[in-house]
Amino acid sequence: MKNLSRYVPVLYVTFLMIPIYWLLNMSFKTTNEILGGFTLYPHNFTLASYQTILTDPSWYSGYINSIEYVVINTVISVAVALPAAYAFSRYRFLGDKHLFFWLLSNRMAPPAVFALPVFQLYSQIGLFDTPWAVALSHTLFNIPLAVWILEGFMSGVPKELDETAYVDGYSFPRFFFRIFIPTIAAGIGVACFFCFMFSWVELLLAKTLTSVAAKPIAAIMTKTASASGYQLGLLAAAGALTLIPGAVVIYFVRNYIAKGFALGRV
Repeated sequence: MKNLSRYVPVLYVTFLMIPIYWLLNMSFKTTNEILGGFTLYPHNFTLASYQTILTDPSWYSGYINSIEYVVINTVISVAVALPAAYAFSRYRFLGDKHLFFWLLSNRMAPPAVFALPVFQLYSQIGLFDTPWAVALSHTLFNIPLAVWILEGFMSGVPKELDETAYVDGYSFPRFFFRIFIPTIAAGIGVACFFCFMFSWVELLLAKTLTSVAAKPIAAIMTKTASASGYQLGLLAAAGALTLIPGAVVIYFVRNYIAKGFALGRV
């Protein structure tokens, strides 16, 4: 029984990796081979799909656009959430719990609720079809999430740290940036990770607020459909490449995520 339990994690990870392997497997095949039958590996190995994506501006620009608005959104969301989370963590004021719940309720709402008003607003002020339009719309969901995560980490830091810093002559900005932020670095890493991932996978607002210049890769992938059918190899290659930014982010914040599960609200 003990020996069997050792293989359970291996079997579980293998099961999780099957869809990723199959996506990679399809990306190295032609559409005819994909539709021709079930094969565990490419019989006619080809890099044509990746070559198309990496050399065609209409394809690789989608990755650039997606990364651009995701990074902008992550920076804005965490920068705004830090002082807000500190206020909720350190101060008590009239309606603080109601305001905190209202922030979280924005995260509970589906993106479709905000799609039309945000589209009309950004069209009027000239932000439509720009990375800023998508980045700012995603802050509606990511700022409440970042505030919730960071408030949990900040509440775990004793208030005596603030008081000691003030006694030692630290101004609030100096204390906040030189002492407090390094103390909650794990929480900031976790918040950045979740803001990045939620913005990276969101499609409805990203597709609604862009048309040509700032279209994300998820929207561009829909153009693989044509009169002759879907270009399945090209679609699989595009999907495989979308995994890379997330994998890179996970690699750099993996230790922070582990601490987040142990210490904060994750």
